[in-house]
Amino acid sequence: MAAGRGDVTEIIVIGRRPLQGYDDPRLNVVITPHLERLQAVGDALAGVDACFFCAGVSSFGMSESAYRAVTYDLTLHVAQQLLARNPRMTMVYVSGAGADSSEKGSTMWARVRGQTENALRRLPFRQVVIFRPSAIIPEDGIASRTNVYRWMCILLKPMLTMLRRLSPESVLTTQIIGDAMLNAVRHGVPHAILAPADIHRLASSPA
Repeated sequence: MAAGRGDVTEIIVIGRRPLQGYDDPRLNVVITPHLERLQAVGDALAGVDACFFCAGVSSFGMSESAYRAVTYDLTLHVAQQLLARNPRMTMVYVSGAGADSSEKGSTMWARVRGQTENALRRLPFRQVVIFRPSAIIPEDGIASRTNVYRWMCILLKPMLTMLRRLSPESVLTTQIIGDAMLNAVRHGVPHAILAPADIHRLASSPA
């Protein structure tokens, strides 16, 4: 979330581990070791304007059923829990470039991502926004806990940085994605599924 913006009054982070390295009086960290069992009870998760859902795993080495459990099932469970307490909220889901909206393609991960996107769009949120980024440059010390991803980011960052200079709208940063998420809630979006260039433009919209 972009610190210093007056329209952000509280930031609720739901995760399996404590959040380290961030000091903001608006920050409220909810620790749940089993995210798939999250229950939105009481007022802890009520009055929320938006959910920025960024959880996900690589499909490498996973069966379709296992990947579906942590992609489709987990996402829909969290969305339904939040929707029950916040029927007028915005759901922003970070998917991926190449997700298959037809749900019929031969690529497993793309098909499951497409199924997840479509299921979210059928839920009665105020709006559902699907981000489909491709290359992302992490900033501000952000690093994946997955060793393969972390090393890939280190090795590819020089190339991605150069590519971003040549084509700024094709390579995003974590800051750009965060700004675009906030602006999706503030201003709405022209269409539900946003490609990298759409995300880049949305991030540049006036607050």
